[in-house]
Amino acid sequence: MIKLDDWAEIRHLHLTGKHSKREIARLVGVSRGTVDRALAVDRSPTYQREPTGSSFDAFASQVRVLLAATPMMPAATAAERVGWSGSPSLFRSKVARLRPEYVVPDPADRLVHPPGFQIQCDLWFPHEDLPMGHDQAAAPPVLVMTSTFSGFIQARMLPSRTTPDLLGGMWSLLREAEAVPARLTWDNESGIGRGKLTEPAAAFAGTLGTQIKLLKARDPESKGMVERMNRFFRSRFMSGRTFTSPDDFNEQLAAWLPLANNRLSRSRRGRPNDLISRDRAAMRGLPPMAPEVMFRNSIRLPRDYYVRAFSNDYSVDPAMIGRVVDVSASLDTISVHHDGVLIAAHCRKWARHLTVTDPAHVARAAELRTQFQAQRARRPVITAVVETASLARYDDLFRVDIDVDLETAPDNLAVAS
Repeated sequence: MIKLDDWAEIRHLHLTGKHSKREIARLVGVSRGTVDRALAVDRSPTYQREPTGSSFDAFASQVRVLLAATPMMPAATAAERVGWSGSPSLFRSKVARLRPEYVVPDPADRLVHPPGFQIQCDLWFPHEDLPMGHDQAAAPPVLVMTSTFSGFIQARMLPSRTTPDLLGGMWSLLREAEAVPARLTWDNESGIGRGKLTEPAAAFAGTLGTQIKLLKARDPESKGMVERMNRFFRSRFMSGRTFTSPDDFNEQLAAWLPLANNRLSRSRRGRPNDLISRDRAAMRGLPPMAPEVMFRNSIRLPRDYYVRAFSNDYSVDPAMIGRVVDVSASLDTISVHHDGVLIAAHCRKWARHLTVTDPAHVARAAELRTQFQAQRARRPVITAVVETASLARYDDLFRVDIDVDLETAPDNLAVAS
């Protein structure tokens, strides 16, 4: 077998036209026949080994029968059925070569992303816990939204993955962009919907005039762009950073995102910061009416004048005890209204199972308690008045005559009949 280097040198010397074949054989150090064989072919020599067969060949026909009936049968099961006792890895490799002949392929079309058409949405969870305050730590979800045409990234950490917080997070990022795409793509997130949109999510999409597309299970290709952001955030954003609170996390994230969006994308032949203007120009503007994204609940204020929102209790003006109040929660605040009048407002806490108290409400409760006790002390004593019936009515009813002179009346009084 001639070596590749000798073959190349022989052809080089021959094509110069300065050497005969005999001289080429002497210069290269090969035989004259080797020179003839090297010049007879135009392709480089390759080593080809004659197939010698495999121990799998005796079982190939049985495996084909099994794959024809059950194309996705595991290789270990097939090995057990045919009585294979050799190398498991060899059997798996041979079955892997035969399986495509029996399994119907599932082709994936090349995705085309026109400007303004789609934003992929996903949740990313930091691999390290953040301090939530009150000696608590957790890793809240981070909503990541990536425009498929420009690759522009938006992100924000959310207090929870409940429906109001997910919708509130999307609305805050869309409002920041001042544009709405034709489609928002979501994996099967329970707060958005599994197979079918939740009612709040459907109302959100209708108000914006967009479509929330729920992807089928095990379909990472449809939103692989935002899926890759998880690794990108972990390596490029989280590395070497420390955070004191979720607010600190969002502030650092907002300062870093312009740098991330300034990276050069070879597939797009541009930077997201430069392409986003064309992307948003093809989107629709914000709707005239903001969508409903807040948590809302109505409750009759109990005697302890606290309402619950997302596992925490918040104080309310105790003057509203016994009345129906409306509780609303955004990503940042907890508000309580009565007949449209604001009666309590708190900053939303990210820690769980807390009691949040406004000192003014405690002072007002002490004042009302003093007034109640004074009012109870001044309460007048009410004497019950019982009506006394006249007995003369019974005399008339039974015709009893008692107009007699007791001094002249006999011992036995006569009763008129």
